[in-house]
Amino acid sequence: MIRHSRIFGVLLVTAAAWAGPAAGQAIENELVLITPVARTLTDPILADFAKYAKERWNVDVKTSSIAAGTPVAYGRIVEWKGRPDADIFWGGESALYDKLAEQGLLAKLDLPKAVMDAIPPTIGKPKPIALKDPKGFWTGTVLEPYGLVYHPKLLAKLGVPEPKDWDDLLHPRLKGQVAQCAPTRSSSSHATYEVILQRDGDAKGWAWLKRLAGNTGIFTARSRDVPSVVARGEFAAGFAVPSYMAFEDRLAGYEVKFVAPKTAWVTPEPMAVIAGTRRPRAARAFVEYVLSERGQRVAMERGVFPITPKYRVQGKPGSHAEMAVEFTGGLRSYFDVDVTNIYDDELAQKRYEAVNQQYRKEIEAVADQLKK
Repeated sequence: MIRHSRIFGVLLVTAAAWAGPAAGQAIENELVLITPVARTLTDPILADFAKYAKERWNVDVKTSSIAAGTPVAYGRIVEWKGRPDADIFWGGESALYDKLAEQGLLAKLDLPKAVMDAIPPTIGKPKPIALKDPKGFWTGTVLEPYGLVYHPKLLAKLGVPEPKDWDDLLHPRLKGQVAQCAPTRSSSSHATYEVILQRDGDAKGWAWLKRLAGNTGIFTARSRDVPSVVARGEFAAGFAVPSYMAFEDRLAGYEVKFVAPKTAWVTPEPMAVIAGTRRPRAARAFVEYVLSERGQRVAMERGVFPITPKYRVQGKPGSHAEMAVEFTGGLRSYFDVDVTNIYDDELAQKRYEAVNQQYRKEIEAVADQLKK
């Protein structure tokens, strides 16, 4: 009887530790993200969440983020083995979140049903993009395309038309003028490599990517650096750029433009609670906050789109939200348009490392020869 009572007591304590903040318990006073998402988005979100936590629970939450490319972040979570140094994993390809869940390294979100029901299961055709995990381990947070960034004046000087599709980057006058980040370092680049491979098939797709490498003047250390070097006029165009990263350079006053090709991958920027977190209530409160209208509005001001049809990018004239609408060609919600998606997430997941290995062998190792 005593032994069974002790076990029951442990179960009660464990259940309490994982209960969401909606149960009335105060959240923990710290929150740490590990994320490939740029600070231009994470910092405003974390700052407003701290204000929200103070208003709702009267808790001063210390927030911080560990910046890491998606493959690197994934690797660290695996290495932590259930004893993580971060509470939330945010951003990148959902395929890696599925892998983490299979290894028992993500915790169930257990968010209110109304919060999750507001997010449609998928968006796009012919291959629907999952916006949330049916098993409940991750959820999309915002929508953003991975497209092309370009410097209009430099293109005009080179005599190159403004790009509208991926193939426009193969223009012979763009030799040495393209910036991209390696797919081994960037989930946006990796997903866009898959878009090309799945559009053209492996043989033609890799031939296309080699031609792109021949026009590439720089492989940046981070995906965030791609729009920056283009904005400064060091290169004419950038490949596989998340829209909000390019928008930040536009906000900084640079004359840079962005276009999402028809087959551009639209990411739901997944978010998950890492299994073993020491701050489970704060972690779940943060996910719920990001999905709230308040959190979505803060995100929209940074150039991304709502994850639910309930909200649209809208603000006062001259606001960042209205600038974002103009920057992305007048779009206010991805639920207002027909989304064309050819990216097969299941295929990408199966061959994730194989694509990286082929990139190292056929592009990275021979980049100088491809340029010649």
